[in-house]
Amino acid sequence: MAAAKSSGRKPRNAEAGAKGAQARGASAAQVRGEGLTALTEQMANRIIKPLGLVVVSRERIRETLDEAAEQGRITRRDAEDLFLTLVQLGREQTDHLLVDLERVLGRGRQQLDSATRRARTAEPVDRLVRRADRARRSMRVGPSFPIIGYDDLTAGQVQKRLNGLSAPELRKVRDYEQRHGNRKSVLSAIDKALD
Repeated sequence: MAAAKSSGRKPRNAEAGAKGAQARGASAAQVRGEGLTALTEQMANRIIKPLGLVVVSRERIRETLDEAAEQGRITRRDAEDLFLTLVQLGREQTDHLLVDLERVLGRGRQQLDSATRRARTAEPVDRLVRRADRARRSMRVGPSFPIIGYDDLTAGQVQKRLNGLSAPELRKVRDYEQRHGNRKSVLSAIDKALD
């Protein structure tokens, strides 16, 4: 497993992203927090849940096996052998998981770089669509769902479009999000807008 090198300096793209977010009113801590939330959701939904991973410490395994040996359900020798086997299997699975995670993160970095380049050109278009969306809603024209093209939007784009929605429209978006994407960052932004 290769260790990532760190020069102690943020990459240029991270600095530009944080400065741009600060210019839009978000602090660097908020940007990092949102990124961490998204990473946590991705890990839970794409790695932990599909693989059925659980975390049990060595100490907890040891306690459980010691208790079983004390109660006579297993011999002390068998408990020790089982403990060593479980720890060894856990280490092997952890190594495999870390290799897979590094591979995914490597691909993610490449995709992030290309997505960042695309996003820089898409931002003005996104602003234009938000304005058109507001105009459509105010004139009560078009589909009844408050946000056009909702299913194709990222969580950040959805959050930007929540501004200006009425409480009933926010509830409609929340209900749809809960049934479909169920993104925690979107749902919390909607709840915050409703408060």
